[in-house]
Amino acid sequence: MYPPEITVDVQSVLLYGSAVIVLIIAMLGISYLLGEHHKGHATDEPFESGVPVIGSARQHVAVRFYLVAMFFVIFDLETVFIITWAVAIRQLAWAGYAEILVFVGVLVAALIYLWRLGALDWGPRKK
Repeated sequence: MYPPEITVDVQSVLLYGSAVIVLIIAMLGISYLLGEHHKGHATDEPFESGVPVIGSARQHVAVRFYLVAMFFVIFDLETVFIITWAVAIRQLAWAGYAEILVFVGVLVAALIYLWRLGALDWGPRKK
Protein backbone atom coordinates (compact mmCIF):
# COMPACT_ATOMS: atom_id res chain seq x y z
CA MET A 1 0.00 0.00 0.00
CA TYR A 2 1.94 2.99 -1.28
CA PRO A 3 0.94 6.58 -0.59
CA PRO A 4 -0.81 8.36 -3.45
CA GLU A 5 1.45 10.12 -5.90
CA ILE A 6 1.82 13.82 -5.16
CA THR A 7 1.78 16.21 -8.07
CA VAL A 8 3.00 19.77 -7.70
CA ASP A 9 1.26 22.55 -9.57
CA VAL A 10 3.99 25.15 -10.08
CA GLN A 11 1.53 27.96 -10.64
CA SER A 12 -0.18 27.28 -7.32
CA VAL A 13 3.15 27.27 -5.47
CA LEU A 14 4.18 30.57 -7.12
CA LEU A 15 0.79 32.10 -6.31
CA TYR A 16 1.06 30.97 -2.70
CA GLY A 17 4.62 32.29 -2.38
CA SER A 18 3.60 35.61 -3.90
CA ALA A 19 0.65 35.89 -1.52
CA VAL A 20 2.93 35.22 1.45
CA ILE A 21 5.42 37.89 0.35
CA VAL A 22 2.63 40.44 -0.25
CA LEU A 23 1.15 39.65 3.17
CA ILE A 24 4.52 40.11 4.91
CA ILE A 25 5.16 43.42 3.13
CA ALA A 26 1.62 44.61 3.98
CA MET A 27 1.99 43.71 7.66
CA LEU A 28 5.38 45.43 7.94
CA GLY A 29 4.13 48.50 6.06
CA ILE A 30 0.96 48.86 8.13
CA SER A 31 2.85 48.46 11.41
CA TYR A 32 5.34 51.11 10.26
CA LEU A 33 2.59 53.54 9.28
CA LEU A 34 0.47 53.00 12.39
CA GLY A 35 3.33 52.64 14.88
CA GLU A 36 4.64 55.37 17.13
CA HIS A 37 7.47 57.53 15.86
CA HIS A 38 9.18 59.23 18.76
CA LYS A 39 12.71 59.81 19.91
CA GLY A 40 12.78 59.53 23.67
CA HIS A 41 15.64 59.36 26.15
CA ALA A 42 15.67 55.58 26.40
CA THR A 43 14.67 54.74 22.81
CA ASP A 44 18.16 53.71 21.70
CA GLU A 45 19.10 51.89 24.91
CA PRO A 46 19.03 48.09 24.97
CA PHE A 47 16.15 46.56 26.92
CA GLU A 48 16.94 43.54 29.06
CA SER A 49 13.70 42.47 30.74
CA GLY A 50 13.24 45.86 32.37
CA VAL A 51 16.64 45.77 34.06
CA PRO A 52 19.05 48.57 33.20
CA VAL A 53 22.21 47.37 31.50
CA ILE A 54 25.23 47.55 33.78
CA GLY A 55 28.75 46.70 32.76
CA SER A 56 30.10 45.01 29.67
CA ALA A 57 28.58 42.23 27.62
CA ARG A 58 31.90 40.37 27.84
CA GLN A 59 31.32 38.91 31.30
CA HIS A 60 32.32 35.42 32.32
CA VAL A 61 29.44 32.99 32.70
CA ALA A 62 29.69 30.01 35.01
CA VAL A 63 30.16 26.60 33.40
CA ARG A 64 27.09 25.40 35.30
CA PHE A 65 24.96 27.66 33.09
CA TYR A 66 26.09 25.77 29.99
CA LEU A 67 25.52 22.46 31.76
CA VAL A 68 21.92 23.42 32.51
CA ALA A 69 21.47 24.56 28.90
CA MET A 70 22.77 21.22 27.59
CA PHE A 71 20.52 19.24 29.95
CA PHE A 72 17.55 21.31 28.78
CA VAL A 73 18.31 20.61 25.12
CA ILE A 74 18.84 16.90 25.77
CA PHE A 75 15.62 16.44 27.72
CA ASP A 76 13.69 18.68 25.35
CA LEU A 77 14.72 16.45 22.43
CA GLU A 78 13.85 13.39 24.47
CA THR A 79 10.37 14.80 25.00
CA VAL A 80 9.93 15.45 21.29
CA PHE A 81 10.85 11.87 20.42
CA ILE A 82 8.60 10.37 23.10
CA ILE A 83 5.61 12.53 22.12
CA THR A 84 6.13 11.60 18.47
CA TRP A 85 6.20 7.94 19.45
CA ALA A 86 3.03 8.37 21.53
CA VAL A 87 1.19 9.93 18.59
CA ALA A 88 2.10 7.03 16.28
CA ILE A 89 1.89 4.22 18.84
CA ARG A 90 -0.84 2.28 17.00
CA GLN A 91 1.09 2.20 13.73
CA LEU A 92 4.35 1.24 15.45
CA ALA A 93 2.85 -1.61 17.51
CA TRP A 94 5.19 -3.73 19.62
CA ALA A 95 8.30 -2.94 17.58
CA GLY A 96 7.87 0.75 18.37
CA TYR A 97 7.32 -0.06 22.03
CA ALA A 98 10.56 -2.05 22.15
CA GLU A 99 12.44 0.77 20.42
CA ILE A 100 11.16 3.42 22.84
CA LEU A 101 12.13 1.18 25.76
CA VAL A 102 15.68 0.96 24.39
CA PHE A 103 15.70 4.74 23.82
CA VAL A 104 14.54 5.53 27.35
CA GLY A 105 16.92 2.89 28.73
CA VAL A 106 19.90 4.56 27.05
CA LEU A 107 18.79 7.95 28.39
CA VAL A 108 18.38 6.57 31.92
CA ALA A 109 21.82 4.93 31.70
CA ALA A 110 23.34 8.24 30.59
CA LEU A 111 21.57 10.06 33.42
CA ILE A 112 22.86 7.53 35.98
CA TYR A 113 26.37 7.89 34.53
CA LEU A 114 26.23 11.67 34.83
CA TRP A 115 24.84 11.40 38.33
CA ARG A 116 27.67 9.07 39.40
CA LEU A 117 30.21 11.34 37.72
CA GLY A 118 28.96 14.27 39.78
CA ALA A 119 27.75 16.37 36.85
CA LEU A 120 24.46 17.00 38.64
CA ASP A 121 26.05 18.24 41.89
CA TRP A 122 25.56 21.97 42.36
CA GLY A 123 27.43 22.53 45.59
CA PRO A 124 30.88 21.62 46.77
CA ARG A 125 31.65 17.91 47.02
CA LYS A 126 31.17 16.27 50.38
CA LYS A 127 34.05 14.16 51.61
